[in-house]
Amino acid sequence: MIRILLCCGGGFSSSAIATRMKKEIKEKNLEDKYSIEFLPFGLGLKELDRFDVVILCPHLKVELDRALKNQTIDKPLYLLPPKMYGLMKFDEIIVDIEDVMKMYQENPVVPVKFPGEDNLLRITRGVAYRHAHPLK
Repeated sequence: MIRILLCCGGGFSSSAIATRMKKEIKEKNLEDKYSIEFLPFGLGLKELDRFDVVILCPHLKVELDRALKNQTIDKPLYLLPPKMYGLMKFDEIIVDIEDVMKMYQENPVVPVKFPGEDNLLRITRGVAYRHAHPLK
């Protein structure tokens, strides 16, 4: 089972996404594959050991940079692209989560970034990276 922590600044927007994702997990009978919880970022930093991957809402970029100066995070951590965050497509987010976890295993750098996506604000895709950039 992949245990996902979704964080935003105060927990409001992440709670909406997490609620939606929990509903889809249940509807698709994926409870044995995924679990998701939401927490405000500050609280989430204290609960990292309970999760396999951490997904951050895009507006947390500055807070993440600040946190990384004071704390080592040894989990795959991914900043959702703004459009994916807005669209909240469960299947696309799950694909990115699985890819992020694989990338982190190969190269444990936090945050995990897909090739060519160093600037979060320039990412315009609303689908998983592998769907936006299929192998040729």
